[in-house]
Amino acid sequence: MLGRCADLYARVMYRQGRRWLDLVPASLLAPVDPAQSDTLGPRTGRDWTVDALGFFIAAGLGALFLSPALHDSAVPLSTPRVVVDVACGALACLSLWWRRRWPLGVALACLVLGAFSISATAAGLLALTSLAVHRSLRPVLLAAALWIPSALAFAVYSPTTDALSVVLVVIPLVLAATAWGMFVRARRQLLFTLRERALRAEAEQRLHADTARMAERTLIAREMHDVLAHRISLMALHAGALEVQPDLPPRVRETAELLRLTARQALEELRGVIGVLREEPGREPTPAAPQPSLSDIPRLIEETRRAGAKIDFEMLVDHPNAAPSMLGRDAYRIVQESLTNIGKHARGTAGRVRVTGAVDSGLHVSVRNRLPIQTHAGPTLPGSGAGLLGLQERVALAGGSLVHGPDGSGDFVVDAELPW
Repeated sequence: MLGRCADLYARVMYRQGRRWLDLVPASLLAPVDPAQSDTLGPRTGRDWTVDALGFFIAAGLGALFLSPALHDSAVPLSTPRVVVDVACGALACLSLWWRRRWPLGVALACLVLGAFSISATAAGLLALTSLAVHRSLRPVLLAAALWIPSALAFAVYSPTTDALSVVLVVIPLVLAATAWGMFVRARRQLLFTLRERALRAEAEQRLHADTARMAERTLIAREMHDVLAHRISLMALHAGALEVQPDLPPRVRETAELLRLTARQALEELRGVIGVLREEPGREPTPAAPQPSLSDIPRLIEETRRAGAKIDFEMLVDHPNAAPSMLGRDAYRIVQESLTNIGKHARGTAGRVRVTGAVDSGLHVSVRNRLPIQTHAGPTLPGSGAGLLGLQERVALAGGSLVHGPDGSGDFVVDAELPW
């Protein structure tokens, strides 16, 4: 029970973490590897904003630190010392513009300038924080330790304070700046690690799904090749043997020829389908079998008539050869499936096929047949019941509409509207 609760909790936290990671700016997720040198590109708008804000904050705090030494001290700074202090503070603030590329150099420069300027203190603390964000622990500790001799040097240089007061003020500020920088660095590393793990998990999941899909497709292709291709080949072989028999009635010979040609066409189409199922990345795709078009519908009707069906056909389409290949294939499959259903469920009844349409007015395909009054004697063809459902999905993907079923006149109707 506890294991299930822990697993559920982990899943919930993972989902919440994914949602939170999507809200984190990409700049915060940059890898921070101390063993690699920073490869900085052009500054983004966010970088310019942050650097400008850091410059003004350092300048403002520097002026705030310098103000007591000018007004409240018993021993005010002389004019030359004020000029030196302001100049060093200004240089320290300007050096912050390069803190991303050379964080250690900027931090050390601010330490040297801070030995002669109280207004450079804020800039030095910001440089120390930036160093803790962009570099490993060793240079950070070195720079933090050098703040003590820098503060003592300032106490010797400036007549406004003493060494103990400077050290007591500087140490907490240095510790706070270092801790904050290390926290930001650890947070960035954590976010980067979480993002890497999430991306790796998604990649592994996609790879697993692709592998399973490819294995399933290969299994389907193997079964189709071993079962369907074998049966259809036997059918074509027997039809060819029957066709060459001597003293065969012309009607039977014509039917055998039609059966052989149909089986051969089915084998070609089956080979194309198996090739699609076996396609793998990096392999040369199998040439697809020629796809039927709108102009092939009359040939389909003629083949159905040669098989003994009674079909009344009318096709009134402006420039059928100019119809898009997808439209022609959809119309062909609608007629083909409808004629197959007539042969399965309404054998011996007459059918009527109407195909009309033009560019910008759409294509209308209508197939109707009389409902059988009684069940036809003899063996019936097996069916899955998914033919009309497949037509419905095909027409929906094409943006059209399909209606099928018996109407009030006793006919079974398949009526499709396809955009053109």
